[in-house]
Amino acid sequence: MVGSVGVPGAEFEVSVPSDEFNWRSASLPEDFAAVVLAENVAGKEIVDTIFPHAVTEPEGGGENTSEREAYMANVLAIYESSITERTKHHLGFPFNLDFDYGVLWSLQNFYINNCGDPFIESSYAVHSRQFEVSVLEWFARLWGIENHEYWGYITNGGTEGNFQGILLGREAFPDGILYASEDSHYSVFKAARMYRMKCVKVNTLISGEIDYADFKAKLLRNKNNPAIVNVNIGTTVKGGVDNLDLAPKISFKKPIGSISVFGHKFVGCPMPCGVQITRLSHIYALSRDVEYIGSRDATITGGPSGHAPIYLWYALNHKGYRGIQKEVQICLTNAQYLRDRLRAEGIGAMLNEFSNIVVFERPQNEELIQKWQLACQGNIAHIVVMPNVTIEKLDDFLNDLIEKRSTWSGKGKVQAFCISVDIGKENCACQRHSEGV
Repeated sequence: MVGSVGVPGAEFEVSVPSDEFNWRSASLPEDFAAVVLAENVAGKEIVDTIFPHAVTEPEGGGENTSEREAYMANVLAIYESSITERTKHHLGFPFNLDFDYGVLWSLQNFYINNCGDPFIESSYAVHSRQFEVSVLEWFARLWGIENHEYWGYITNGGTEGNFQGILLGREAFPDGILYASEDSHYSVFKAARMYRMKCVKVNTLISGEIDYADFKAKLLRNKNNPAIVNVNIGTTVKGGVDNLDLAPKISFKKPIGSISVFGHKFVGCPMPCGVQITRLSHIYALSRDVEYIGSRDATITGGPSGHAPIYLWYALNHKGYRGIQKEVQICLTNAQYLRDRLRAEGIGAMLNEFSNIVVFERPQNEELIQKWQLACQGNIAHIVVMPNVTIEKLDDFLNDLIEKRSTWSGKGKVQAFCISVDIGKENCACQRHSEGV
């Protein structure tokens, strides 16, 4: 591997065999900042950044000098260059990176904190409650619940929303048992440990959705205890939908206690956030008056970000229901394209109905996995087709995958290994199942 190293005030060439250089263990002097542009054997450029993360004290009287300011600016510029490059090859995680909030940048000059209840004014006046309530009302309409029937807030992410919903369930049913499919997000089981709740894992089908027969059996086994049920509309790895009433539409017209969704994933936001809405009657068990803030506290964190509601408000106003529906349809179409292209290349692939997650045979090349930031579990990997994942980006990935896949076997054509246990026989491309054996 040969590359150039740029250091403030100096440039020089390095030549390092690619199999002898360990990026993760590389060390440099504390005052060294460098960006390495390396070329691997495939001719692809790899940009990696090396700079110190230590926080050091200003010299002399404690004031920052122009040299120090320039150094910090250089470190940040290098970091920006690095994440710009990595963003170009982002496929495995459900984040919509197609957003532009430049019009809101000036608000970063303010500390905006929505401490307390979104519906009750607090002593802290620099808040964005009006935006938060507007976003909550938008989702309340979407989920079919009247304004006087719900309570909610903008969380710091989907995990916090899960914590809030499960805590509401525990407060309503102290002796209740939490049921969740084994494909549920790990935060569900984390919440059970934190709250010291009894949690029953339910088996799942090949699709990732809950195994209804196993669920029924486990409910009957504990019929003397209330059931607190976590229902997934799109599991983490496979995008499975738990159709407990054979109708996946999310609505408070059904016997649902609370709903939690990520805000930064499909809508797109530069900071983690989410939306949590519950029935108003459930929140009283958690809500407490706090004189210090002049409001009521019923949230997990106490003082959620005041910036996130503004970003969500802007995005929802910019796109609207129809705009989001259009993006969803594009994502579903592009996901079908990816699945079909993978199958055409003899690669096992699965795509659930209503899902934008394509599950396929795990690449036998860690460099490829790292480059495209694929999420892997056992013998499978997945790509989440978000609004920023275009056909062109999918083609770039597929071309890269096909090229590297041809080198995995020294015998010519690569034979797909069996992943039928993960995605089903009908989706597996191994020799046995592709020939219908």
